[in-house]
Amino acid sequence: MASATGQPSGTPHPGYGAQAAAARPTGSKGHGLVTFAGVMLAMLALFNGLDGIAAIINSHVFTGNYTLILGDLRAFGWLILALAILQAIAAVGVLATRSEAARWFGVVVLVLNAFAHMFFIPAYPVWSVLIIALDVLAIYGLCAYGGHTHTEPLATGPAFAEPAAGPAEAPRGDRKRDEGTG
Repeated sequence: MASATGQPSGTPHPGYGAQAAAARPTGSKGHGLVTFAGVMLAMLALFNGLDGIAAIINSHVFTGNYTLILGDLRAFGWLILALAILQAIAAVGVLATRSEAARWFGVVVLVLNAFAHMFFIPAYPVWSVLIIALDVLAIYGLCAYGGHTHTEPLATGPAFAEPAAGPAEAPRGDRKRDEGTG
């Protein structure tokens, strides 16, 4: 007789039985956040690279009446371009190695980028606020994941529990039959 999935009824369904007892990393819950943050880092590196190049060549994408607190637009373009390079390095580190050092390097670069874009607001207000918001999202993605990966058996519960030491007990239904009360 076959089950609803087309497998013989005596055969466990996929995901149950011996295959389910394999170990899996418990830290895998946060890997999606780390991947998200790594992709955000790469995207921010691209955006900042374009912003930096546009500021260096004195492009007309920036507002006309702006006053920068420190330096001029060209100097700020070099700063943003340097941050873009650091973000690209952090993105490769986070996506390729997923190491704690790469994540913390990414956090530092993102904080510096958000701080730098606060000064860039007079020249490009909406874009700078959007970049700061993306920085905060990526920082969350890097910080929310707890770190070390531990392994535990995938299958848990009474069906997969280790047998207890001592004499084996019969299930409750069998006890009633053995006592003669049935």
